[in-house]
Amino acid sequence: MNQLQLAGHVVDIPGRRTYPAVVTLANGRIQSIEPAATAVPDRYILPGFIDAHVHVESAMLVPSEFARMAVVHGTTGTVSDPHEIANVCGVEGVEFMLSNGAKVPFKFCFGAPSCVPATIFETAGDSINAQAVDQLLQRPDIYYLSEMMNYPGVLHEDAGVMAKIAAAKRYGKPVDGHAPGLRGDDAARYIAAGISTDHECFTLEEALDKLQHGMHILIREGSAARNFEALAPLLDSHPQMVMFCSDDKHPDNLEEGHINVLVKRALAKGYDLYNILLAACINPVQHYRMPVGLLRVNDPADLIVVDDLQHFNVLETYINGTLVAKNGETLIPSVPITPINRFSCSPKTVADFRIAADEPTVRVKVIEALQGQLITNRISAILCSHGGNLVSDISQDVLKVAVVNRYNEAPVACGFIHHFGLKKGAIASTVAHDSHNIIAVGADDESICKAVNNLVECKGGISVVSPDGNEVMPLPVAGLMSAEDGYLTAHKYGLMDKAAKALGCRLDAPFMTLSFMALLVIPHLKLSDKGLFNGDEFVFEELAFPEE
Repeated sequence: MNQLQLAGHVVDIPGRRTYPAVVTLANGRIQSIEPAATAVPDRYILPGFIDAHVHVESAMLVPSEFARMAVVHGTTGTVSDPHEIANVCGVEGVEFMLSNGAKVPFKFCFGAPSCVPATIFETAGDSINAQAVDQLLQRPDIYYLSEMMNYPGVLHEDAGVMAKIAAAKRYGKPVDGHAPGLRGDDAARYIAAGISTDHECFTLEEALDKLQHGMHILIREGSAARNFEALAPLLDSHPQMVMFCSDDKHPDNLEEGHINVLVKRALAKGYDLYNILLAACINPVQHYRMPVGLLRVNDPADLIVVDDLQHFNVLETYINGTLVAKNGETLIPSVPITPINRFSCSPKTVADFRIAADEPTVRVKVIEALQGQLITNRISAILCSHGGNLVSDISQDVLKVAVVNRYNEAPVACGFIHHFGLKKGAIASTVAHDSHNIIAVGADDESICKAVNNLVECKGGISVVSPDGNEVMPLPVAGLMSAEDGYLTAHKYGLMDKAAKALGCRLDAPFMTLSFMALLVIPHLKLSDKGLFNGDEFVFEELAFPEE
């Protein structure tokens, strides 16, 4: 029997106490926790952190590389929705995530994607119907039904939607929600259908409304959507009903920190230590019935050691009794990756991005991107026609945005967007929720076309076009993830982010924000590969306002 003894101050979160003890690990489990008879080192032992909702793909890393970076910050498990790769590669994409994640010591708890494609108003690479969802939910390595974004389908009792929810109930697995802005009777009906969580609340009032009907609320702080400040008071008022999550985390942000950052922020704001740790460590494990240890005798030995309960610097991370990170260094080796992908479109011409205009000036509907939010506003602008073509107007910060179908040959969808701030050039990405077509924004049509064609050539990635040249970061795994070392990917992404900002972009996370401008299930105005989309009424709209 291989034994390891860890001495320090044990943080008993459910018992709301901290005491000196010796924790004995044997054969991957906790054999004993004994109060110390002598002085112990000045360090603290507690369960590892859990990200209660994350799309691993958003880090542009395969699961094994995500794990290598996350354990450094004390994360021992994630509730992971493989929705992104599923929209590209279907069930094959889910199986890729399961297979790759199983190759490293980390507690990935994947769900069965519920909305592939997310809507009928966009072109995805594949679909997963109710029968396929049922088959996935039968697997022991699938833990829940992933976020049910089609809340209108739930409210109208769509047969396919209800069949997926029924399957989750049949196998005793939770159903995740996604219902931004849903309130009152509609929220009550949505929850009553069996939806157990929501990570899309962006006001405290909305969260409280949903909590009264028994829904668990996830406090989200990702690379683009940031709701911690609005929802943090729930740590005091509803500590048993909240969890922390990132939802989407770009690689450079993951290198800087993970759930540990939220723990530190909550402590700095004066929230109760044990309430914070319930959200960070305990509640997700219990809600999703994750096979993750909670620092109890006979539990899997999944735990972390931190320097103190103010700074929470992670000294060591253990998973199944194995030391996987120490003093800021990962101890998990990289594993071989065989990419999968789905990409079939030809290079575009500048003419493909033209927006014809018969009048010298046209008043158009404009997407307003918001810092730190997935929702957008709907505004208008008057644009001048140049040679019968509406183009970006840098003086108004109204730039052309385009979505290109990457799965089939089809006309390019174009619109306009405010708040990106580009003064020159263009940026483009094949990370474009939910269907992951090519999305681009730029100061002129030529640059947009070039940025798009960079990605057609490498079959997926992110690109920056400037007067000085091109920068391209390929993402060969489904056009979403790198096949390289996670830290190298983070470094390269940081350079791409810097290049985008050098064009004048004022957003904290240009590529992350861009990726959500095609996310139709979040209001108010978005762009799919089929056209400008009204996210409130779920209908397409004309770009120009009717002539008065």
